[in-house]
Amino acid sequence: MSMAKTSTKAPKQRTSGFTLGRLAFAQISAVEGIRLTPEMETDLLQYDQKGLSVSERHTAILEKYAKAR
Repeated sequence: MSMAKTSTKAPKQRTSGFTLGRLAFAQISAVEGIRLTPEMETDLLQYDQKGLSVSERHTAILEKYAKAR
């Protein structure tokens, strides 16, 4: 007599949605009163020009703007 194996993995969830572009995100943020400073806009433009990956952008932003604990 053998017992059936049970899976401990969570079932795969289907995700739905879409990715907003920078302009659409900026427009939505503006409604909430959130705007990028000119310095931040310059930083993002430079990241685009350098062709930084998402993780490289993330690291650069953290290094520049995260508060030291």
